[in-house]
Amino acid sequence: MGQTNAFDARLNHCLRQLAAGEAGAREELLAVASERIRTMAHRMLRRFPGVRRWDDTDDVVQNASLRLYRAMGEIVPTDSRGLLGLAALQIRRELLDLARKHASPNSYAANHDSNAIGGGGDTRRMIVDGAPDERIDAEALDRWTRFHEAVATLPEAEREVFGLVWYMGLEQQEIGTLVGCSIRTVKRRWDKGKSLVIAALGGAHPDTPLDDEQPPA
Repeated sequence: MGQTNAFDARLNHCLRQLAAGEAGAREELLAVASERIRTMAHRMLRRFPGVRRWDDTDDVVQNASLRLYRAMGEIVPTDSRGLLGLAALQIRRELLDLARKHASPNSYAANHDSNAIGGGGDTRRMIVDGAPDERIDAEALDRWTRFHEAVATLPEAEREVFGLVWYMGLEQQEIGTLVGCSIRTVKRRWDKGKSLVIAALGGAHPDTPLDDEQPPA
């Protein structure tokens, strides 16, 4: 809780500077937000090694932070709720673009064999016996892609709560304070969002811990 309070204090300080038009306020705000983006990107990539193998945490943080910086040039957040919601949106868009990139049949990840060489025809020989062939899992990648697409289609209230939990790592009590509603309301929106996402995936869990309140550390 102490770390959360410190984060909120820094965030609100930066927002006040931004509102006052102080030079460098957007860059400082981006630096603060990027710390949270890094933590969540690391957690989410741990859940999907097929993407992590080709794009590490630094790649996701850099690209998502650049998206956020550009977005803040058009939409100036006035409070923590607006900033965190905007950051969650940029993380989701970055992860979705990565998934789509790797899902392409012409992508390097889809065609690269980490531990195999051709032996003529369809014959493949493992370079190291017993080591796994780490080509990207197309089925898991499809679920990952559809997961982020499903989040984008959630009703506004459920999408906000889902984004704050899943992409920004906030606890339900924090979200209630942030958006000005009861914890019961937050839980209801989170549960409904999870149900809608799972339904969009045909009832299958998307290799993500949706039974938990938030992604594991």
